[in-house]
Amino acid sequence: MSDRGVVWLGAPSFPDAAREALKDERLRANLRRATGTIRDKRLAVASELDDWEELRDAAAAIKRRTARHLDRYLLQLEESVTAAGGTVHWAADAAEANRIVTELVRATGETEVVKVKSMATQEIGLNEHLAEHGITAYETDLAELIVQLGDDRPSHILVPAIHKNRTEIRDLFAAEMGHWGRPAPEGLTDDPRALAEAARLHLRKKFLTAKVAVSGANFACADTGTVLVVESEGNGRMCLTLPETLITVMGIEKVVPTWQDLEVFLQLLPRSSTGERMNPYTSTWTGTTDGDGPQDFHLVLLDNGRTDTLADTVGRQALACIRCSACLNVCPVFERTGGHAYGSVYPGPIGAVLTPQLVGVENAASLPFASTLCGACYDACPVKINIPEVLAHLRAEVVEAKGGRTAEALAMKAAAKLLDSPRLLGAAQKAASLGGRALARDGHIGRLPGPLSGWSDTRDTPAPPAESFRAWWRRTREQAPDEQP
Repeated sequence: MSDRGVVWLGAPSFPDAAREALKDERLRANLRRATGTIRDKRLAVASELDDWEELRDAAAAIKRRTARHLDRYLLQLEESVTAAGGTVHWAADAAEANRIVTELVRATGETEVVKVKSMATQEIGLNEHLAEHGITAYETDLAELIVQLGDDRPSHILVPAIHKNRTEIRDLFAAEMGHWGRPAPEGLTDDPRALAEAARLHLRKKFLTAKVAVSGANFACADTGTVLVVESEGNGRMCLTLPETLITVMGIEKVVPTWQDLEVFLQLLPRSSTGERMNPYTSTWTGTTDGDGPQDFHLVLLDNGRTDTLADTVGRQALACIRCSACLNVCPVFERTGGHAYGSVYPGPIGAVLTPQLVGVENAASLPFASTLCGACYDACPVKINIPEVLAHLRAEVVEAKGGRTAEALAMKAAAKLLDSPRLLGAAQKAASLGGRALARDGHIGRLPGPLSGWSDTRDTPAPPAESFRAWWRRTREQAPDEQP
């Protein structure tokens, strides 16, 4: 992890990682099947709403207003949570958030915690930090459990184990469950029901005995202090109600002004994420209540690069993300490479714009280029984040950070000089025509020499025509000077 978390240190750049991922045919098959299924379900349920586009407009407007007045809403949230019996902590970065959570767990005297699926805790590397201090964190989301048992990394925002098929999961359960608690049943098959039952049996004791739970948050209402988590399996409900202490780590951008705003997001989120009309489990809590649920509630508000992102008037729209993963499921790049190639907790199109801003473009310089700029992500985003616009904006920042000395920048400068001179352009076209035709096979050129090979490695390069447009124009005009083109 970097100092701020988010990116995995030692991970190769996206082009190198993607090149390896493309060789994995099973991975590509798993991704194609899973993303295609989710994509089709999303389109079906979204089309049921006559006001789908109006909901998207409303969500985008709420997020813009929140970003403009984020300081005010965060202070209001703190007041509301405190008045309801909770405690609010402010964490400037990953190190501070990890320290706060570790101290809170230690204060209970416990050495184990159960966890609800949380991107924020993955972002800061909380599980690893707790382990270093003698505290074991047990993931209870089925996909996160699969990732944890395999000592793996999530590869999708919504479906972290999307890169695994049923047979791989069965083998993993059989080999590893016993090292973390109750072993998998004898003769476990790869039937989805059997796998889910094995996970339920494995986790049941953890739910019933855990004294401390750690969660993330999908939203938090500034006016009431209510925090909300949506999920599909019920594991979150178990973690949010049974333990005595609940610690929630939430990115500061998750706040919304009012309880009423949830009306918009709770229609958009399930349809955009899992293709469902509503979430199977929607859990909300406001502070603490005597004799009901956790008696100690701590809300850790995480910055970790978010205020730096907020300062960028173009890039800040990435903070509107509600982690639905719709952009991943329509992205042709993600479908072929998977999430690990991005080297970040946040993969796919949203990761390509969010990660460089959270950690600095110099630490994730290849991610803004991990896109075709096709715009499918923008069309799918329920809060209308213009991801292609932010990608182009960040690409410019990458070039500026390198002082304009990238190969692409140098090529553009050379092209500008060439295009500014008819004499040089004509000579270059003639040379390209002669050289290209000499190298061409079946109308295409193979691998280009030198630095140009980066282009031909991933693209077909057609052979240049025998005659340039300028040459054709000159020849035809000389033959028929009175004819209009």
